[in-house]
Amino acid sequence: MDDQAVEIIKGLRRELRQLRQQVAQLEAENQRLRADNQQLREQLDEARRIAARPTAPFRRPEPKKIPPEKQKRPGRKVGHPGVCRAVPEQIDEHITVPLDRCPHCDGPVSDCQVLEQIIEEIVPARPRVVKIITYCGTCKNCGEVRSRHPLQTSLGQGAAKVQLGPRALAMAANLNKVHGLTMRKTCAVLQDLTGLRLTPGGLSQALSRVAERVQGEYDKLIDSIRASPAAFVDETSWWVGGPGWWLWVFTSPGTTVYHVDQSRGSQVVEEVLGDDFAGMMVSDCLSSYDPAPYRKHKCIAHHLRAIAEAEKLPGTPDCSYLRQWRLLFKAVIGLYGSREFMSREEFADKRRRMEAWVDELLGQPRGQTGDVKIQNRLRKQRPHLLGCLYEPAAEPTNNRAERSLRPAVIARKLSCGNKTERGRDCWQILASLGATCRQRAQDFVEFLASRLPLPAQSG
Repeated sequence: MDDQAVEIIKGLRRELRQLRQQVAQLEAENQRLRADNQQLREQLDEARRIAARPTAPFRRPEPKKIPPEKQKRPGRKVGHPGVCRAVPEQIDEHITVPLDRCPHCDGPVSDCQVLEQIIEEIVPARPRVVKIITYCGTCKNCGEVRSRHPLQTSLGQGAAKVQLGPRALAMAANLNKVHGLTMRKTCAVLQDLTGLRLTPGGLSQALSRVAERVQGEYDKLIDSIRASPAAFVDETSWWVGGPGWWLWVFTSPGTTVYHVDQSRGSQVVEEVLGDDFAGMMVSDCLSSYDPAPYRKHKCIAHHLRAIAEAEKLPGTPDCSYLRQWRLLFKAVIGLYGSREFMSREEFADKRRRMEAWVDELLGQPRGQTGDVKIQNRLRKQRPHLLGCLYEPAAEPTNNRAERSLRPAVIARKLSCGNKTERGRDCWQILASLGATCRQRAQDFVEFLASRLPLPAQSG
């Protein structure tokens, strides 16, 4: 074979290798595009299924469900101390049941052992009806005066002379506003347990009057939030005779304030927290919180969820950059929890390293879809990413506010919200007082009942 034929064969072999490489690259690209296409089809199908289901707004998305193999076993961890009902501090009655004879054959019984049980039973209840006779007269110094009794919550006479006492009103408020029973169920429970007969409309009006009586206590809660070193804020949609309203929650470890407003803007935050709030506001990344003139910290849990979603975006095959952000935020959470075990200088040094780490990640040029999305998000919130490391009361996440919203969300599913603005005022006042009493380990019924009687004297 001559040299020219050899060169032609070698050229053909080189061309064949190049063609094979191109085919392999095209096959890989084809596989990637097929995978992206399949993912997009699945997302489209899921969106169509959700839109077609009546329960779609309340259904947990499939990807967020915990697979069976990762589900936690019900109950406490293995090896925990045993738990049983505690022995009551007060025993009201002692009963002895002797065993002198066999209950079956009436024969003699020997070797008797003492067996002890403590039974907690509910005593049948009925309303305590009190007829109160009071007097009114004229004082030459004060004018018309009246005598008062602690059970009086109103001066109604005539058709309005049959009224509810302070504890009855407080118990109804507890069932309806704190435990989330509807008006009709509240009336049914009170009638079944105590024999007290009410109508839903009458109870609604009575609770509105109760809320007006304790408006001052609600204002004190707002003052308490304003004095807190950190306020956790969140919001959700609400209904007041129609859509377009928002339920805001402002909470701290010892206080919770619910506020219903037509606006979702920053003016609501400034209205509740006031001009002199010196603490740190912990929230998600909703733009309504950005204009507020306070120190801020943005919820790390929301950042981690955004990172998880970015990893699934098409055009993000390499997630190493996103994993660095996840590692950073988990390190921030760990550093926050270890604050009390470090000296002030050591903690400040580690905090500076965190700040440098954030700046390094934000300074890296990125081109992948998910990387760019997360980088833009975190660059916008750069001043508020590590706020929890500068204020001990500011927790890394906004879970405290989200937990405070859960009872309200359940109430919204049952009743949609409120029908009138008076009902809105009633709900936000009594629900705030009930949630705060629970945080402070106070009895809400006793708290409310003690504030409903009329003053002893009135000029």
